[in-house]
Amino acid sequence: MNNALTAAAAGFGTGLSLIVAIGAQNAFVLRQGIRRDAVLAVVGICALSDALLIALGVGGVGAVVVAWPGALTAVGWIGGAFLLGYGALAARRVVRPAGALRTEGGDAATSRRRAVLTCLALTWLNPHVYLDTVFLLGSVAADRGSLRWTFGLGAALASLVWFAALGFGARYLGRFLARPAAWRVLDGLVAATMITMGVLLITGS
Repeated sequence: MNNALTAAAAGFGTGLSLIVAIGAQNAFVLRQGIRRDAVLAVVGICALSDALLIALGVGGVGAVVVAWPGALTAVGWIGGAFLLGYGALAARRVVRPAGALRTEGGDAATSRRRAVLTCLALTWLNPHVYLDTVFLLGSVAADRGSLRWTFGLGAALASLVWFAALGFGARYLGRFLARPAAWRVLDGLVAATMITMGVLLITGS
């Protein structure tokens, strides 16, 4: 039992260290949480996607991923272009907040669909997620031997806890973002994050 708890705790810590960083996915979840827009769907997609990727890594798929550098390069170009486009939209909200609000308008179903598609793209069109979550975390899990799946369970739990805290906890920042100027600062940070990540993906950094 102690060994299993140790493996799960190690997986939790390792998983948390890989996802707690300023990145495109986290910036998107934070913004959706503050806007209270499709938060449950976004958090669910992020957590379930991580759980699937972790399972693939623990199952030994990491070597296959690394063996396809061309596929990772293609994903990087597509993901980078998407991030640049999303960053440009965020930058537009900074310059023209009123026009951006009209662009984001629409019924709840349209807003939810847009959020879901964006979240899926940010999650699966990032080649680093395959290298970090599938290959790196899978390699660390392999060292745990028979407890590798317990390690993976801990990592998946860390992902769920982090995204739930980020998405549902972000609403408490709403009172600090009551003024339009504060939203412009947030969108400026989102734009900078998305554009930087997009350039890094395209240049292969």
